[in-house]
Amino acid sequence: MSDGRHKIGRRDVPKAFTGLAVAAPTVLSAQQGSRQRRVALAFGGTNDPDAKARIEAVRDGMRRLGWVEGPDLRYDYFFAGGNAQRARDVSQQLLATSPDVTVPTTALHEATASVPIVFVNVTDPVAGGFVASLSRPEGNVTGFTPFQYLIAGKWLELLREMAPAVSHVALLGDPMNHNFRGFWAAFEASAGVEGVRAMQAPAGDAGEVERNVRAIAAEPNGGLIITAAQFSLIHRELIIGLAEQLKLPAVYWSRFFPQSGGLASYGPDGNELHRQSATYLDRILRGEKPENLPVQQATKFETVLNLKTANLLNLAMPAQILARADEVIE
Repeated sequence: MSDGRHKIGRRDVPKAFTGLAVAAPTVLSAQQGSRQRRVALAFGGTNDPDAKARIEAVRDGMRRLGWVEGPDLRYDYFFAGGNAQRARDVSQQLLATSPDVTVPTTALHEATASVPIVFVNVTDPVAGGFVASLSRPEGNVTGFTPFQYLIAGKWLELLREMAPAVSHVALLGDPMNHNFRGFWAAFEASAGVEGVRAMQAPAGDAGEVERNVRAIAAEPNGGLIITAAQFSLIHRELIIGLAEQLKLPAVYWSRFFPQSGGLASYGPDGNELHRQSATYLDRILRGEKPENLPVQQATKFETVLNLKTANLLNLAMPAQILARADEVIE
C-alpha cells in the first residue's frame, strides 16, 4: 500500500535445552549400506509438547524421504531446557555419540567444526556467527531460519487490529541480544506508522519479566509483543499468566503460546519447518556438505487466535482476522 501499511496475510514476510534422553532406533533403505547412521536431535524440555511435536515432524519428514526406523539409522535425543551451562554439557554428550548429522542446541556450533549441523530456529544466522552468508554458509553449519526482522512490524499490526485502543506497546526481550535489536528496529518503525509509543521491556530473568510487564500494564491502553527467543519459552507460563491477570493484549511468535492460553500469534509453522529440515538431513547423510546447502527461509506463516482469552480481555475479535486465521481456539 502507498502509505507503507498492509494487513497481515498467511504468507506475508520472507525457531539450549534439562535432561538427557537417548532414542529409540530409526533408518534408511538398504541401498545406503550397512553402517548405522546416527542423527542427533536437541530440543527443549523432555515434557515440552512443542518439542515433542517438532521431533515427530523431523521423523515424519525423514519417513517421507524413505528413511525407516530400524538398524541402519538411529536417532539420539538430547534436552537442555534453556540452561546455558546445561546446553554446553549436552553438546558434549551429543558429540560423544559420534552423530553423522545433528539438529543442534545453539551451543553446539561452538563445540565442533566437523560434525554437520542443521539448525532450524536461528533468527539471524549470519549475525549469530553460524554461517558466513545465507547463500554460502561455509563450514559445517547450514539450516532453516524462521524469521526476517520485518515480522516485528506485523506483530504490531495484528495487535492493533485486535486492540485498536492501545497507545503504548512494549517489545519484551533481551536488549543486549542482536536479534532483539533487529526486531526493535522494525518494531519502532512500524510503531511510528501505527501512531503508538514504542517501548522496550527487558526480560533477563523472571523477576525482570514481571516488573516490566506490570509497568506496561500500569498505564492504561498498553500492549505487549513477545520476541522470538529462548526466554519466552522458559517464562511462557509467567508471561501468559501476567498478560491475562493484567488484562494486557499480547502477541506472540509461535502457535504454542495461544495454544497455552496466550491471546494470538503470528509466525512460521514450526512443525513444517522442522519437517523440511529432513531434506537437508537426508542430503547430508547421502554425502552432500553443509557448506553447499544454502540457508533457507520460512515461507509458510500462520495466524492463531485464542477466543477464550480474547473474551477474558474484553476484546471483540474483528471478523477479518477470524476469516484469515489458520486456527481459532474456542
